[in-house]
Amino acid sequence: MKNMKYLLLRRVTQFTILFLYFGANAYGWHMLEGTFGSSRLFGFIPLADPYTTVQVLASGFVLGADVLLGALIITIFYMVVGGRAFCSWVCPINLVTDLANWLRRKLKLDREEVNYRFLKRRTRYWIMVLGIIVSAIVGISAFEVFSPITIMQRGIIFGFGAGISVIIAIFLFDLFGVKNGWCGHLCPLGAAYSLIGSKSLIRVEHNHENCTNCMGCKVVCPENQVLHMINKSSISVTDGECTNCGRCIDVCNDDALEFSIRKFLK
Repeated sequence: MKNMKYLLLRRVTQFTILFLYFGANAYGWHMLEGTFGSSRLFGFIPLADPYTTVQVLASGFVLGADVLLGALIITIFYMVVGGRAFCSWVCPINLVTDLANWLRRKLKLDREEVNYRFLKRRTRYWIMVLGIIVSAIVGISAFEVFSPITIMQRGIIFGFGAGISVIIAIFLFDLFGVKNGWCGHLCPLGAAYSLIGSKSLIRVEHNHENCTNCMGCKVVCPENQVLHMINKSSISVTDGECTNCGRCIDVCNDDALEFSIRKFLK
């Protein structure tokens, strides 16, 4: 179980959050109610997704102080723990994409040298900006209209309808198309959290002396470009695109990787 510690912790976290959302709708619980875009914790602490908030503001709507406070709380939280921790520890689509990429490895379908020829990871940043521009033009939060995150949450709570086709499409895209295609290349929410967490405190640190260059960490890492230091130097991951999922730490049998607080003085 040692090589699955963080994976299991992430699954417990994801399913617990979904269960609390379900309980709020089905049983009237007040521990966590709302959506991933805008929620309330314990009935009075506002939480709001920063990217969704920016889209709504761009669309011309006036937001209440509680929503703005909720966006500020979430922004500060992920600035500290690592921006894209949302993607691996909270987002329900991660359950779908992790399954697709696990099957991809088992079926030996990886062809990453082909993937990067036509789809770059920076595409998600262009989509993020485009979402804000379209929101301003059409007067609604553009990404939220077809967000697979929202579709997944509503499907779990109320039952899946035609929206399940979007989830299946993402699964098939990651399995047979581009490795880590949706989360790693297209999702604008991931791009936003990459920027938010670019200077975060909690980081994966590499110990060069322990590393045997087995590359097991890069095989499982959804953003393996952030592990550029493997077998080269003892430094922390500095890239905001790291999801802090901990899979690299789980699979490292050399104890060369661990979570640590970033050493700003160095």
